[in-house]
Amino acid sequence: MSIDGKIVLVTGAGQGIGRAIALRLARDGADIALVDVKDETTNAVADEVRKIGRKATTFKADVTKRDQVYAAVNHAEKELGGFDVIVNNAGIAQVQPLADVTPEEVEKILKVNVEGVLWGIQAAAKKFKERKQKGKIINASSIAGHDGFELLGVYSATKFAVRGLTQAAAKEFASDGITVNAYCPGIVGTDMWVEIDKRFAEITGAEVGSTYKKYVEGIALGRAQTPEDVAAFVSFLAGPDSDYMTGQAPLIDGGLVYR
Repeated sequence: MSIDGKIVLVTGAGQGIGRAIALRLARDGADIALVDVKDETTNAVADEVRKIGRKATTFKADVTKRDQVYAAVNHAEKELGGFDVIVNNAGIAQVQPLADVTPEEVEKILKVNVEGVLWGIQAAAKKFKERKQKGKIINASSIAGHDGFELLGVYSATKFAVRGLTQAAAKEFASDGITVNAYCPGIVGTDMWVEIDKRFAEITGAEVGSTYKKYVEGIALGRAQTPEDVAAFVSFLAGPDSDYMTGQAPLIDGGLVYR
């Protein structure tokens, strides 16, 4: 499997899973356009990519803004000399009982987790068609896109929505040689899960750390997932070995949710 010389744009690339994806793809031979709302962390990841020996460029963008996502794709093509893959990784979590969710909270998470993916799909497909080439679109879903989790109801809904967008886009763009797939991580040891655990503690009265521990204990492989575990699978989706795969959203969770 080789992605040597491919140009890949990763959103939410400044930390966590996005950072791991950017670094793994760089090690596998890709040049990386890193997109995030935070300059400092994104620039740091870009430096790490360059140390690997690959080209990197950064672009500050809010994925909820359609024009900014299109601008990020144009920037990647201009600065790196092409455009082959987009990883719509940016996302946020929300821990809240369904009975208490406010309109403002719903709007915020839908904009990031659903609209952000949609704009990325649109922008990438448009660019691939302009360049008259095949391409790969890879979206971030979750185990919560296969099972609805308590206190994560709206978050789960957004990740189910990503699966729906992935399937529809795969059908709409197949004739253009564009594949569209998603990845569904489980309990990943990142800052996001630190915040999820803390919020569970606030709502349920559980000790801080106990919710994370409970979920990790349910993983068949016996450990929490790392960002690098996710990145390895994304590299497969970005490479030629996944060329005959489209419209899918496989679980990569160490054995927690089964389908």
